[in-house]
Amino acid sequence: MEVQENKKKLLNIEHERLCECKKTNINCLTAKEWLKNQIGVWQFTYEKRDVRDKSTHPATFPISLCRKVIELFTHAGELVIDPFVGSGTTLVAARDTNRNAVGFDLQSNYIELCNARLSNGHLLNRSKQIPVQDDARNIYEYFAEETISLVWTSPPYANLLNRQRKNKSRRDRKNEQLNKVEQYSQDIRDLGTMSLEDYSLVMGDIFESLLPLLKPKAHCVINVPDMWWENERITIHISLVEELRRRGYELRNIIIWDRTNIVNKIGIFGWPSNYITMGVTFEYLLDFWRPPK
Repeated sequence: MEVQENKKKLLNIEHERLCECKKTNINCLTAKEWLKNQIGVWQFTYEKRDVRDKSTHPATFPISLCRKVIELFTHAGELVIDPFVGSGTTLVAARDTNRNAVGFDLQSNYIELCNARLSNGHLLNRSKQIPVQDDARNIYEYFAEETISLVWTSPPYANLLNRQRKNKSRRDRKNEQLNKVEQYSQDIRDLGTMSLEDYSLVMGDIFESLLPLLKPKAHCVINVPDMWWENERITIHISLVEELRRRGYELRNIIIWDRTNIVNKIGIFGWPSNYITMGVTFEYLLDFWRPPK
């Protein structure tokens, strides 16, 4: 396993297909597998390898989700980038599916976690997965243009996690999350410390710098929720759609990640006078691509 730390040079990593699919195919899926993916509401389950402990990372997603996105938008051997790799789930799923992948994160503890999760090699795999400790704003320095087949990530949610947890469901469960600040860090470079307005602009800057690195018609999929803040719905997904369109991306699909099968318990919010749909029960998968030339 190779780890790069703050080296401003092109990474030595492959990006060409290893399969024999037709050039026009966007993935290696069969027609039957393709059909299953056309349903716009997805559900996933966790497995033993998944990170579930919020003290390890405050916002993880299942390996099965990563695997589905990677298999839908890439071929074996192609290159996947996660600008906010966190616990490293994207890298694990890329190894499972024989894709090359690079994940970036500001925090050394998350890079160490990535290393730990990748410590058991995959003997039948020709691909490489690399965690990099660096700011997502610098990703463009690591790759040549038109070499990336997929950008896939779950970014920080502006400053919406940067507060004490007060909701009823956590109070009822009496778990260790009550009154905790579930933030990634207090690093001023961390997008999770920013207002939604500043967050949207910085996200736009980051993804605009990634656009030339994507192959034409390559996809960029971003997992985000909306949230409630002081009785106001904060529409992160709308802010990102508007910002990325402005930066040259084309929105292709909005997929709903239905999380109801993995949510243990939620409190009664708003009853009986204020209807609130719970953000913990669903999230958005925003599917963009680089428009063809």
